[in-house]
Amino acid sequence: MPTYIVLLGPPGVGKGTQAKIIAEKTGLSHISSGDLFRENIKGGTELGKLAQTYINKGELVPDEVTIAMIRSRLSRPDCKGGALLDGFPRTPAQADALARILADFGGKVEHVPCITASMTTLVERLSGRWTCRAQGHIFHQVYSPPKKPSVCDVDGSELYQRDDDKAETVKRRIQVYVEQTAPLIAYYRQRGLLAEIDGERTVEEVTADLLAVLKHK
Repeated sequence: MPTYIVLLGPPGVGKGTQAKIIAEKTGLSHISSGDLFRENIKGGTELGKLAQTYINKGELVPDEVTIAMIRSRLSRPDCKGGALLDGFPRTPAQADALARILADFGGKVEHVPCITASMTTLVERLSGRWTCRAQGHIFHQVYSPPKKPSVCDVDGSELYQRDDDKAETVKRRIQVYVEQTAPLIAYYRQRGLLAEIDGERTVEEVTADLLAVLKHK
C-alpha cells in the first residue's frame, strides 16, 4: 500500500530542507505545490495555461485546477509507492479532495508532521537574509554573515534586503500562514494524524524526529 505524508510548517521553519531530506531517506517523491505550478506553467500544459489565466488576472487559482494538477502528478510512476506532499492541501476542503484522490490510488494520508517554531525564531531566520545586487548571492546576518558588513564575499557588490525579507513583511507572511492553516491543522489533529515537531533545533535533530514519526503507526 502506498504511503502518503502531508508536511506542514510556516515560512522559515525549514520545511523545504526537511522535505528534500525525508524524500531522499524514504524514497518517496517530494511534491511541492509551488514547483508543480511552475512546471505546468513552464511546460504549457492545459492545466498550466488555465492556471496562468487566473494568475494574469491577479486571481487565486481555483481549487479544482490545483486538485487536477495534484491528481495528475500523483498518477505518475514515481508516486506508485506514495509521496510527500508539501504546500498542499492548504484548507480542509482541499484535504477532503486529497483523501478522495488517494482513495482512488488505494491509499490515504498516513502522517501529518507539522514543524513548529516561535514567531521570534521565524522572523530572525527570514528577516536576517541579505542578497547581493550583482549575482544574487545570499547571506544571513546570524547564520552566514559576510566577512565585511553589507559587502558580498564573492563579487564585492553591495548587499541589500529584499522587501519580502523585511521584518514587517515576514511577520505578515507568517500571520497569514497561521490564519489560513489553523483549520487544516485542526482537521488533521481531529483525525489523529498530526504530529508536532519542534523546529527550533538543528536540521539533524528535526530530521531524526520526523523519521521517528514516520516509522510510528
